[in-house]
Amino acid sequence: MNQEPTSSPVDLDDRWRPDDDSGDVCLYRFRGKTCEKWGAHYCEPRADRVVAFFRELLVHIKGPLKRTAFVLLDWQEYEIVRPLFGEVQWSHEWNCYARRYRIAYIVVARKNGKSELAAGIQLYLLVGDDEDSSEVYCAAKDTKQAGKVFEPALRMVQLSPVLSKRLKHIKNARRLVDEKTGSHYEILTADAEGELGHNPHGFNLDEVLSQPDGSLWEAMTTAAGTRLQELMLATTTETNDPASFGADLIDEAERVQEDPTRAPHAFSFVRKIPSTDEQLEGIRRTFADHPHLPVSTDVFDEANWKWSNPALDQFKSRDAMRRQALEARNEPSKENGFKQFQGNQRVAQAHRWMPMHLYDDSAGDLWLNPDYHRDSLTGRVAWAGLDLSAKFDLTAWCLLVPEGQRVHALWRFWLPESALPALDRHNEGKFSRWAKQGWIEVTEGNVVDYDRVYDRIERDAADFDIRAADADQWSMAPVLQEVEKRTGVWEIDAYNQTYQRISPGMTDLMGLVKDELFLTHGNPVARFCFESVDVVHSKMNPDLIRPVKPDRDKGGSRIDAVPAAAMAVNAWKRDPLPEVVETPRRGIVVSSRRRSG
Repeated sequence: MNQEPTSSPVDLDDRWRPDDDSGDVCLYRFRGKTCEKWGAHYCEPRADRVVAFFRELLVHIKGPLKRTAFVLLDWQEYEIVRPLFGEVQWSHEWNCYARRYRIAYIVVARKNGKSELAAGIQLYLLVGDDEDSSEVYCAAKDTKQAGKVFEPALRMVQLSPVLSKRLKHIKNARRLVDEKTGSHYEILTADAEGELGHNPHGFNLDEVLSQPDGSLWEAMTTAAGTRLQELMLATTTETNDPASFGADLIDEAERVQEDPTRAPHAFSFVRKIPSTDEQLEGIRRTFADHPHLPVSTDVFDEANWKWSNPALDQFKSRDAMRRQALEARNEPSKENGFKQFQGNQRVAQAHRWMPMHLYDDSAGDLWLNPDYHRDSLTGRVAWAGLDLSAKFDLTAWCLLVPEGQRVHALWRFWLPESALPALDRHNEGKFSRWAKQGWIEVTEGNVVDYDRVYDRIERDAADFDIRAADADQWSMAPVLQEVEKRTGVWEIDAYNQTYQRISPGMTDLMGLVKDELFLTHGNPVARFCFESVDVVHSKMNPDLIRPVKPDRDKGGSRIDAVPAAAMAVNAWKRDPLPEVVETPRRGIVVSSRRRSG
């Protein structure tokens, strides 16, 4: 197989980075090359040093390249290692330049060298990163799986004349020790309760898809903070459980790859054969000039294989993939395994629904809070959707206010204060920030205060002519009766979110977004929900969809804004205005129907 580079399409100086000119001239020097840039920048000598570490001190330990120098392949070098270690930013705390990326996600199909690459990175963090008393850890579901990462690192050390002299292997503890700097590299398992008190400089959570929850990742990432430039690395293949911690982490990695401004401290390398046309479009937009872009969503099309398998034809065998593809075609029981492990596709029926670039294009003018320009819409006809959810979590109320062909989407959200810490922990404190900004009303205690919900809905009913409303069947009859009383809506249509009932609203909602007619005004809670929502298709009619409710106990995703909006669309379509009168003075659409009461 070919070991030669295939030319990287990456312009490392052209990568997105924060607009930050802080700091002196870099002046980092390696083998006669000096970096003369300043501010946030790509420092080539720093990246050169890591590349040289791999090439000169490490060897491949298995496969067709075994016992040869670990010369990074084009995609490993230019799309992972160089940006990961070369991007720097001035640290005002440490008064020097430090790596920008503190978290890295690597998500590729199996047998693409994730474990070897991760082992090499961790050995560099152990002995090559100028960090005294460095603590470097690898972890997985159990000791056996973690050993699959540790053992490549150990074998690299054993085959390296330099590292074998410098590092001591403590066999019983599965630990490598660098007595010169007081540093060590060892295995951890998924028992996070016993893994507190560490101060990691490097950490690799391998095969995230097999983790029972995010406790170990959280324990280690929250333990960081006293190092100059720690690096937390997550490597995995796609999961088949959309409600798992692994799915949440992979989804976040994809979002960061699509929009690096989302988390400037996080690096993402995700290569998956897309499952939908929208995903295919997103990949081709993000990586417009990449030579190995997928051409379709067909996991059996060889033209797509290189995308999810960057090592294909280098040290991963195309013939082996062909044999596995043939078996998967002939034996349906093997098809999902091929899609997941070779196509790196999520084989669960759920998939991400909303193309966020289209959603953002449809935002309209941005509001500073939910009531920012609401008075400009007062008096108009509106349709409502209520997703009451559970008493212990997020409740959403959505008003749709048409204006010409466009429609304003105005949400209210309520959350009991007892739910706030867990959501903040999963989402970097976003829910507390949104509450302070007025986007969420936090009620005292551990259940939603329905009186607060009723009062706010009643005020909205005074400002708008609410013609019809739909609600989730979860909403209890007394709640719906009180909302009907407060709004003057004759009868709220409450139903379960089945394919037949919720799909029409979601389909029309997507059409409004694509036509840039759905004005969200930048509501950050709603955006979070739309970005988080997955949908499944009906087996009887693939055109019908419904949202997948996230497992609230396992992760921090919430989607309540989406069904609330979809139900409001349903109400709008179910009970539209039979006729309208344009009032020239204010341009307000007035209902021809008079509400009772």
